[in-house]
Amino acid sequence: MDKPNIILIITDQQRYDTINALGFPYMDTPNLDRLAREGVSFDNCHITAPSCAPARASLFTGYYPHVTGIMRNGDRWQRSWVEDLASAGYHCVNIGKMHSNPFETPLGFHERYVVENKDRYLEGRYYFDEWDKALAAQGLVKQQRESYRQRADYRERMGAFSWDLPAHLQSDNFVGGLAQWWLRSHPQTQPLFLQIGFPGPHPPYDPTPDAAIEYIDRELPLPNVTQAELDSQPPPFQRLRQHNTEIDHDSIVHLEKPTRLQLQRLRAYYAANVSMIDQQVGQIMAALDEQGYLENSIVIFTSDHGDCLGDHGHIQKWTMYDIITRVPALFWAPGRFQAGARSGDLCQWMDIGPTVLELAGLQPPPNMQAQSLLPALNNEAWSGRELVFAEHPADGVYEGPYMTMARSQRYKLVHFAGQAYGQLFDLQADPWEVDNRWDDEALAGTKRDMLDALLDWRIESAVQTRDVFQDFR
Repeated sequence: MDKPNIILIITDQQRYDTINALGFPYMDTPNLDRLAREGVSFDNCHITAPSCAPARASLFTGYYPHVTGIMRNGDRWQRSWVEDLASAGYHCVNIGKMHSNPFETPLGFHERYVVENKDRYLEGRYYFDEWDKALAAQGLVKQQRESYRQRADYRERMGAFSWDLPAHLQSDNFVGGLAQWWLRSHPQTQPLFLQIGFPGPHPPYDPTPDAAIEYIDRELPLPNVTQAELDSQPPPFQRLRQHNTEIDHDSIVHLEKPTRLQLQRLRAYYAANVSMIDQQVGQIMAALDEQGYLENSIVIFTSDHGDCLGDHGHIQKWTMYDIITRVPALFWAPGRFQAGARSGDLCQWMDIGPTVLELAGLQPPPNMQAQSLLPALNNEAWSGRELVFAEHPADGVYEGPYMTMARSQRYKLVHFAGQAYGQLFDLQADPWEVDNRWDDEALAGTKRDMLDALLDWRIESAVQTRDVFQDFR
């Protein structure tokens, strides 16, 4: 068989509990349901960093953030394994978000149609992407922080605002439409590597009114956060909550004690954003089919991290709770992969990278820290990872010590460099990560084992990647 076309669709900040077919019936996601029903789902896939650029750089290099040096949004990132696909004969196209720095860095793509964060206030504020140009060409000003701040209810909305400009110019509709335009306008070129990066459901949470109305009165799972949980959180997370009530990142003023009505609107607008993306995925699949790509295509759908949406008293990311680190990861290729297969074994999000390379007939570098998922996709013996890891330093939002996570099937440990506090959860007894047992003597041995695992991870990493000379930055 000819080399397959590979379509990699990445959303920004999409929780794992947003796809109906994976067990979340309050969601309307018929097209993602199709990918899950006819494909393979990795239900326990975890990112390597709880923010966009570090996680994405890990995916597109195959190394942890402390190896790539790309640890914060805004860190310079210019190289990726897309260069290897291009050298192997793939025509490589990016439409939408990648979060490279500079935004327009080629990264190995032959063509880039860059669309970045919806609300760029500091980083890249005066970079004009394809979406900016389309709005300007029609004499429109993008909905953004400056305009939202003029609203009397700005501080009460928690980033949930309807998209009131033409519906086709909402960011996710725009990226989906741009991808369909490319597929229908560009001469067919195979093998194709097409990366589509949706800006949503990252805030501001801005569905069109017709999409929002589908969820606004629907029964949705809302967080119930106790003062005891908040008091048990490490000091950096307590400061993070306070910071987000004072600084309106991404048009959000976080509220320490939101009402049920505010949480309902927040969740409804977020869910509506996901359903809008789902509709675009369906239309992209139709365009792939119409243009003769789909029969020999592998479609991968995933996201770079989740969003607390009020869970644990937090908004957005920057923590190590599962609702942030665990993401959807769907592989669709009827006749190639087993339909409806679901794996609960641990994997890292960056493991998608060597999987793509092997699917393209390439051999990943032997020192790559990412591990191919191809054995699982081929229904061969595969037990996943014993542990997954994530890391995050201080940045413009999270102001605490360097933070690392080690997670097994049962336990999760979050370590803060140089500090006596931390987090330890027994995920079997406490899947919602409410009961912090860091100081519980009954788990002292487990805590020591997990701390040793973090140390071993960093030591082994230094040995494994000692010959990595590629300058990703």
